[in-house]
Amino acid sequence: MTLTPQQAKEKLDAHVRDIVAWHFNPETGSPFWVDAAAGKNPVLKLNFDPRKEVKCFDDLKKFGLFEDDWLRGGPARRWVPRALANKPTYIFETGGTTGIPKSRVVVEDHWIDYEQFSATLPDKHFPKGSNWLMLGPSGPRRLRLAVEHLAQFRGGICFCLDLDPRWVIKLIKKGWMEHLKAYQEHVIDQAMTILSAGHDIKCAFMTPKLLDALAGRLEKEGSSFTKAGITGIFCGGTEMTSQWIRFAMEEYLGPDVYIAPTYGNTLMGLAASDQPKPEEDYKICYYAPQPRATIEVVDFDDYNKVVPYGADGRVMLTTLTKELFIPRFMERDEGVREKPSAKYPWDGISGVKPYRGFAATTVVGVY
Repeated sequence: MTLTPQQAKEKLDAHVRDIVAWHFNPETGSPFWVDAAAGKNPVLKLNFDPRKEVKCFDDLKKFGLFEDDWLRGGPARRWVPRALANKPTYIFETGGTTGIPKSRVVVEDHWIDYEQFSATLPDKHFPKGSNWLMLGPSGPRRLRLAVEHLAQFRGGICFCLDLDPRWVIKLIKKGWMEHLKAYQEHVIDQAMTILSAGHDIKCAFMTPKLLDALAGRLEKEGSSFTKAGITGIFCGGTEMTSQWIRFAMEEYLGPDVYIAPTYGNTLMGLAASDQPKPEEDYKICYYAPQPRATIEVVDFDDYNKVVPYGADGRVMLTTLTKELFIPRFMERDEGVREKPSAKYPWDGISGVKPYRGFAATTVVGVY
């Protein structure tokens, strides 16, 4: 049943109360937050009792802003809720292509996030039981395991390749563009080998740059995504503009290949979007997986103030799962606040791009 915006807000407020109660309970909560409430956390000491004073989503303002550096370095176990301490735990990097990366501990959130995302994919283009190609970063990033689980959850097998974003960053910073091109070709070689091996792959995850590169290789070899058997592509990346997706759909995907744009990361999960439509000028509107994560588009000069609909602002993320509580995390992105839709009765975001304050030092879409 589709909720009204008011019902969605009430559901979010109730979820916030449950998550705060869980993470600040000494028996179930994560040491970082339990210690913060008890005045024992060396980087954060709270002057209020969250279990008593946080009644709704808006009350999360009491925490101030979450510091980016709290996620860098260890011990990682300080983020694992005590109620989950005996479960197998993953550690995933988020960002940090240079220096000490931010990291997130995960038990099952990556499975839950992608199972929920699965419900947004049209079965016509992402047939149940179909095999998948994962054309994206590997290593300590959750994306590889999450896409693999998505394929398995939908009854298929996921075929993956090797891609190291840290090496790509080094090549860019050194100006070794010839090496960068060679590395991209190495990645595309792996994809072409998988597609030529008779694995009956119909679905794929790709980043925009790699989607372009694979399209060019297919065309060079007299093929296409349709000829290769691909019917559905889930694609993510902040450089995915309306202009880019229009070009992709018109020039090399065609009407038989569905593209599902997403905006997400290791902390958020996936903000979903339907395939853009020509009659809407290929506008891409993303909606966070509320109540497990929320996106607010806030004023550039006052992060406590949400901008009006249709206005630009910086992205503020709040993660609200039993595995992770991250309130009011300022992302390195900005965008336009969008109204709730019939499908998603909460705020969305469009026009996502690197935050202007970091744009000059941010390398976007390295893979």
